Amino acid sequence: MAEIEVQIQTTQHHHPTIFKKAKSPVTVRFEDVVYKIKTKKGGILKKKSKIEEKTILKGVTGMVLPGEMLAMLGPSGSGKTTLLTALGGRLGGHISGSITYNGKPFSNQLKRNTGFVTQDDVLYPHLTVTETLVFTALLRLPNTLTNQEKVTHAESVITQLGLTRCKNSIVGSQFLRGVSGGERKRVSIGQEMLINPSLLFLDEPTSGLDSTTAQRIVSTLRELANGGRTVLMTIHQPSSSIFYMFHKVLLLSEGHLLYFGKVAESMDYFAHIGYSPSVTMNPSDFLLDLANGVLSYDGREAEAVVKQTLVSAFRTNLADRLKAELREISGEVREGLEDKQSTKWTTTWWQQFSVLFRRGVKERKHETFDTLTVVQVLLVAFLSGLLWWQSGIAHIQEQMGLLFFYSGFWGFLPMLEAIYTFPQECMMLEKERSSGMYRLSSYFIARTVGDLPMVLVLPTVFVTITYWMGGLKPTAGNFLETLSVLLLHVLVSQSLGLAIGALIMDQKSATILGTVTLLLFTLVSGYYVQKLASFIAWFKYMSIHQYTYKLLLGSQYKPSDTYPCATTGTCLVGELPSIKLVGLDGQLISVVTLAMMLLSYRFIAYISLMRIGRTNK
Repeated sequence: MAEIEVQIQTTQHHHPTIFKKAKSPVTVRFEDVVYKIKTKKGGILKKKSKIEEKTILKGVTGMVLPGEMLAMLGPSGSGKTTLLTALGGRLGGHISGSITYNGKPFSNQLKRNTGFVTQDDVLYPHLTVTETLVFTALLRLPNTLTNQEKVTHAESVITQLGLTRCKNSIVGSQFLRGVSGGERKRVSIGQEMLINPSLLFLDEPTSGLDSTTAQRIVSTLRELANGGRTVLMTIHQPSSSIFYMFHKVLLLSEGHLLYFGKVAESMDYFAHIGYSPSVTMNPSDFLLDLANGVLSYDGREAEAVVKQTLVSAFRTNLADRLKAELREISGEVREGLEDKQSTKWTTTWWQQFSVLFRRGVKERKHETFDTLTVVQVLLVAFLSGLLWWQSGIAHIQEQMGLLFFYSGFWGFLPMLEAIYTFPQECMMLEKERSSGMYRLSSYFIARTVGDLPMVLVLPTVFVTITYWMGGLKPTAGNFLETLSVLLLHVLVSQSLGLAIGALIMDQKSATILGTVTLLLFTLVSGYYVQKLASFIAWFKYMSIHQYTYKLLLGSQYKPSDTYPCATTGTCLVGELPSIKLVGLDGQLISVVTLAMMLLSYRFIAYISLMRIGRTNK
């Protein structure tokens, strides 16, 4: 991170102007695009659920040329975001019709020249604007550029998008004060502009912004389009001044195309077919009223009739002409979009790991040693030390209780924290994986390695306090053995939490499942219930706690050790019923079993994450 900060300082007074022109102009052409999904009808009370097919896009046609900016308008549920996602190459499932880019299908090379800005700004809140863009540049820009040049690119984008004033401010979120909503949106756009995209897709870039900020955003996008880029965006009720910044407009209603053409000709077209506002109003508001089938100035026509009339009018007046225009450009193929690069990734695995690790540590350093967590652990440690104060082997049952408490407390805490890891990261992972930014393996290793300080330091502090206060064997060897066993236990419990979180991806459901699982592991581990019924006894072999408890007992006692007892004065530890049941043998097998659990749970977590961003595995 120090290296990055030095690089930033050396470039902050040097902003070369880049991205004046798109690298490879792209013509987007789509014809008769149909998209269907299957939905299940029927609830819990119904005996049979019926699978129905719903058509989201119903034969949408159009084209956008380099230097043009297209606005996709339509009410909620009209299919505009689905169309944008389909054109951006990110829509799974079966799409019929034709979508081409310079006459060719979507490819890996085109993906590297495509920027996609989602409606929600998926950003790390504790990183500054500069850090956000620099880390993105280091991950997305190819190795033909040095790290110094990548940082220079990031600084140039900051200047180009007017973010210089806030470049050292944290991005923030709805719960953390940071830059403004408009600045946050420009940071999202800046992340995509780093690759100097030929194609830029934006989903509701002005959503939630005031009119002045929205106008600045769209004005910036218009300048980008003027550089030869093809810009497509969905937008909700733009003002008149914003509406006329667009070159073309596409109007959808329930998946049907009502208009596609130049913005300047849109009002004349609807007036020609008999629909014009009776009062002066925002053109986009009027178009949305038409798409909803609502004519506020004339309530005599039913909504369904208006919509059907507009669909028929488009087919009669515009459809044939539009398809003729498509055929004129269908043979045109521009250079620059061949799959020249044989490699799928722009950076090496180690580069990706290194940047992701540094970014993760930078983002999560505020929570690595969260004050509340540290205070909680310290309070429990001192309280435990006082409760088991100098118990010694004379009170062997109490010592066994302390050892079992180790496994219980440090089973739940890391597991519950790990459960939240991937559900919280899901949107970021999906966004970055969809753009082909890094391998899943580099992300997974960097994420889990970066969490080790939080996972290992606090248990170490906890054992250091309670071990000596609790009167356990006062030798360095026994202490280190106990600590090693507990740290292995913590890592396995964390792995279980990661697996459950990645499998379910819902924090509430995952927490419930994780809690129930660990409770069962605790109950069958040999401390609470010492004689299990045969039909459930097998479950103890799946219990993390059972193996950890056995190892913790082995770290303190040997079968030949003695303790004071009422019958003969001294008794063998190995003959104590509660220890004999668990056993002091099989220590190596327990270590190997826990190690296998650690690897297995993490493998399950990794496999579960592969379903995120499937288009870029």
